[in-house]
Amino acid sequence: MTKRAFITGITGQDGSYLAELLLNKGYEVHGLIRRASTFNTARVDHLLLDPHDPRARLFLYYGDLSDGVRLITLLADIQPHEIYNLAAQSHVRVSFDEPEHTGDTTGVGTMRLLEAVRVSKVECRFYQASSSEMFGASPPPQNEQTPFYPRSPYGAAKVYSYWVTKNYREAYDMFAVNGILFNHESPRRGETFVTRKITRAVAAIKAGQQDALYMGNLDAIRDWGYAAEYVEGMWRMLQVDEPDDYVLATGQGISVREFLTTAFEHAGLDWEKYVKFDPRYLRPTEVDSLIGDASKAHSKLGWKATVDPQSLARLMVDADIESLNHAGSHWIDKVDLDSWKNA
Repeated sequence: MTKRAFITGITGQDGSYLAELLLNKGYEVHGLIRRASTFNTARVDHLLLDPHDPRARLFLYYGDLSDGVRLITLLADIQPHEIYNLAAQSHVRVSFDEPEHTGDTTGVGTMRLLEAVRVSKVECRFYQASSSEMFGASPPPQNEQTPFYPRSPYGAAKVYSYWVTKNYREAYDMFAVNGILFNHESPRRGETFVTRKITRAVAAIKAGQQDALYMGNLDAIRDWGYAAEYVEGMWRMLQVDEPDDYVLATGQGISVREFLTTAFEHAGLDWEKYVKFDPRYLRPTEVDSLIGDASKAHSKLGWKATVDPQSLARLMVDADIESLNHAGSHWIDKVDLDSWKNA
């Protein structure tokens, strides 16, 4: 029997990597996308076939986490075996500007999806994308037992999602898990997130197309891993016998300044000649240090990160330089798709 997966946030960084992973494992994948007047499926376009093609295994549907009725009808029609809730307003700095929207999509949206599972009576396993931002001011290293102390509307909304997922697991005997993922990046990361902002600027400065990069806090320490590896951990959380919550992280933390240094040096540039301070990029409340302890995921899931933060910076710089050299093309990581395209 072909397994069916339903992914919210499928057009994002994690959603596109997860769709690739599941397709290569033989799944039929269904994804939720928001209606827009412009095309917003660039990260998954290389996976799409005409839905009339008998080889097609990826299908997209318009919908939103703010519309509970739509979620119920979709789940009833698709009857997925696995649900991955990756959709959210996921930019921490933006969450201070749009706190209500962030709370509605990132927080209450999770409850709407869980309630849709309950009401539709779909027999499935549920993955909730939780975040290291829930730990906030709690000192590192952080693991599954670390108290939450969020320092942003985004972090607070994720704490709500975390607890409502646990509540539905205990109240309705759902197979529902929280994946507490520390920062994970890639060449597909949104261009307003700090790592991608840096690596794109490095490529543009190297090409003579940009003169300066404006940054905020350079002292924040983060545990940056490679997103393509982290989706494997998500999948593994739904393959075990009992639902539980897991941290995914590299266990290594570096500052924004160190990430900057690595990225610029990889391109033969001195970052101090180009980086300037702009207070608009500071958060009202800052998270000083997030470094994860993923020993539980390693012991129970057999998952371990292999790409460290410095290697990730170099990988992303190479990708952005390559993308700029082929202006107009969308960077896509090399993946083996023949196994499902030609099935």
